[in-house]
Amino acid sequence: MTDLLSTNQTADKATSSARSDAGARYAPRGVPVITGVNRVGVQALYMKEVRRFLKVQTQTVWAPAVTTLLFLVIFSVALGRGGREVLGVPFASFVAPGLIVMGMMQNSFANSSFSLLSGKMQGTIIDLLMPPLSPGELMAGIIAAAMTRAIAVGCAVALAMVLWPGVSLSIEHLWAIVWFGLMGAGLLALLGLATSIWAEKFDHNAAITNFIIAPLSLLSGTFYVIDNLAPAFQAVSRANPFFYIISGFRYGFLGESDIGSDSAVVIAAIAMGVLNLLIALGVFALLRSGWKLKS
Repeated sequence: MTDLLSTNQTADKATSSARSDAGARYAPRGVPVITGVNRVGVQALYMKEVRRFLKVQTQTVWAPAVTTLLFLVIFSVALGRGGREVLGVPFASFVAPGLIVMGMMQNSFANSSFSLLSGKMQGTIIDLLMPPLSPGELMAGIIAAAMTRAIAVGCAVALAMVLWPGVSLSIEHLWAIVWFGLMGAGLLALLGLATSIWAEKFDHNAAITNFIIAPLSLLSGTFYVIDNLAPAFQAVSRANPFFYIISGFRYGFLGESDIGSDSAVVIAAIAMGVLNLLIALGVFALLRSGWKLKS
């Protein structure tokens, strides 16, 4: 009996020792194991989103390039005859930068607006919510992938524009091309993610695209300068953030813009950065609250 008691005490000590060793190796319950930024998780999410649109790149990258080139052909033929010039350049060269960044923005929105919505519709949203990713990390992966698609579409559209006769894409201000291109892609990626959180079916997503994004894109000075508009419509155009993105991007190629002077373009660039930051904070708050995602 004494030997049995001694054996049990020895076993208890061994178990306690093993538990203390395990406690030394593993964090207590409720304490996160991953501290700081989960870089591996963000990279995995980013690669998942990028591979998703690259698997159908004919539709997601090259088809927008063809569609945008058709816009250029139609408007050049309809309005560009007789050596017509706008801002001191041929009409085709004036329209081309606006079409490039418009294609970037629309495809950035399409990519990020699909991410969470498809999960909600297919019942696989748990695959995005269960991994050890914070709301900021989840947002970063989706936004970065959407901007990657925007850049790919921009390069494809620019290549198509360069091959079209009569279009010149000489660079005057590289910083404006990079900054306004990224700000436009980031703005629409954020709006797309917010739409993806709010929408409950693809019809909701299509409604935002058709009734908000498309009108703002087409009525932003892509095909005209706002000086030709009545004062009331000029004021409306200047209240449209898409106008500053498209005109600022065009300024990078032409060195001229209907925003105003060079200092006005710089102010517009700063304003777009501030706007994107404010929208990013709002989208982050939505993700962190779990609204329409965890209920």
